[in-house]
Amino acid sequence: MIARELTTHKSKSFFLFGPRQSGKTTLIKDRLRPTDLYINLLPHRAGLEYAKEPGRFRDEVIAHLRTHKNPTIVVDEVQKVPGILDDVHSLIEEYKLQIILTGSSARKLRRGAGNLLAGRAYTYHLYTLTEKELGAEFDLERALRIGCLPVLWDKNADEDPQQFLQAYNDTYLREEIANEGLVRDLVPFARFLDIAAANDGEIVNSSAMARDCGVSVKTIQSYYQILEDTFLAFRIDPWTRSVRKRLVAHPRYYFFDTGVTNALAQTLGPNLAPMVRGRRFEQLVVTQAMARVAYDRLDLSFHFWRTNTGQEVDLVVSRGQKPLAGIEIKSTTNFHPGDLNGLKAFLADHDKAAGFVIGPFQLRRELEGGIQVVPWREFFAKDLKQL
Repeated sequence: MIARELTTHKSKSFFLFGPRQSGKTTLIKDRLRPTDLYINLLPHRAGLEYAKEPGRFRDEVIAHLRTHKNPTIVVDEVQKVPGILDDVHSLIEEYKLQIILTGSSARKLRRGAGNLLAGRAYTYHLYTLTEKELGAEFDLERALRIGCLPVLWDKNADEDPQQFLQAYNDTYLREEIANEGLVRDLVPFARFLDIAAANDGEIVNSSAMARDCGVSVKTIQSYYQILEDTFLAFRIDPWTRSVRKRLVAHPRYYFFDTGVTNALAQTLGPNLAPMVRGRRFEQLVVTQAMARVAYDRLDLSFHFWRTNTGQEVDLVVSRGQKPLAGIEIKSTTNFHPGDLNGLKAFLADHDKAAGFVIGPFQLRRELEGGIQVVPWREFFAKDLKQL
C-alpha cells in the first residue's frame, strides 16, 4: 500500500472528505484497533436502516462503550445519513469520544447540519495520489493519461484504467447524482459534465454552457456547485485587489483528477494530443499544488490573474490580501520570451511578488527580472514552502 502524506489528529474528532476512490476508507481502516467501532453507511440498505431508526447509531455506540475502553468510532460515508450528526455531537460532548466521519459529499451535511460540529471536529481533505507519495514510481505521462486514483497505481489491483475510469464516471452519475437526488434531470447534467471536462481549467462561460445544455445560467451555476460539494472539481477565482470583485468575477474550475477528466472528455487513449496534454499538465500541477498546501498546512491560497486585454498568469499564490508569487505553468521544456508577457505584466503590477515558470525542466535557472525557471516537483518540495 502506498503511504499517504495526510496526517490527522490522534485524539480529536474529525471529518475526512474526498472524492470516491481517493483512499479515505483505506487510510482510516489502517489506523483502526480491535477496540474501535466501524460503521459503513455506503451500502444502500445500511443507510436506509439508520435513517429509519433515529437513535440507532447512538444506541450502538453506547453498547460498544460498555465492553470496550476508549474506542474510536468511525462512520464511513456519513453524508448518507446526515441526521447522525446530531448524535455525534452529543456523544462527543458526553463521552469525550474521538469520532471520525468520512464523506464523498458535503452537500447534504451542510444543509442538514450547517455548522458541521463547529469547533468539535477538524476537517481534512484527502486528494488523489501526489507525486511525492508515488516517489520513484511516479510517471508523468501515465499520470497525465490515467490520473492518480490509488487503485490505478496499485500493482495488486489488476485494474484496466480505461474500463475503471469509464465505470467510475457511470457510477458517479448513478450513485452520487441520481440516488442522492441532486438534480432532477440527468440528461442535461450528463451533457454539462462532458462540456465542463472538455473546458477544464478555462474561464467559465455560463451563458454558452447553458445554451449547449438547454438549461438556465442559474442551473449551470448549481451544477458547478454540485461538483464542488462532491469534491469532483475545485474552483479557482481570479485575483484582484478587491475581495468583492473577486467573488463576482468568472472563475475557473479544475476536475480533481486528470484520468477522470480524460474519460469524461473522451480523450482517454494511449497518447494525448499536444493541446490536451498541455491542459492536463496544468490540471495536474494545480491539483498537486492544492494537495501540497493542504498536507503541509500552508497558509496559502490560489487564484489566477487575467486582464481585459487577455494577459494572464496561471496561478497567483497569496496569503490573505498579499500576492506572494505569480506562476506560469509550461508543459514542455521549450518556451518563447513572449510566452511570459502575462507574468511580466503581473509582476510589474505587483512588484513585491516573486515570479516563477514551472514545468518538466531538468535544472533551475534565472531569467531577466529575477523570474525563476524551476522543475515543477522541486518547486513543490522547496519554493512553495518558502513563500
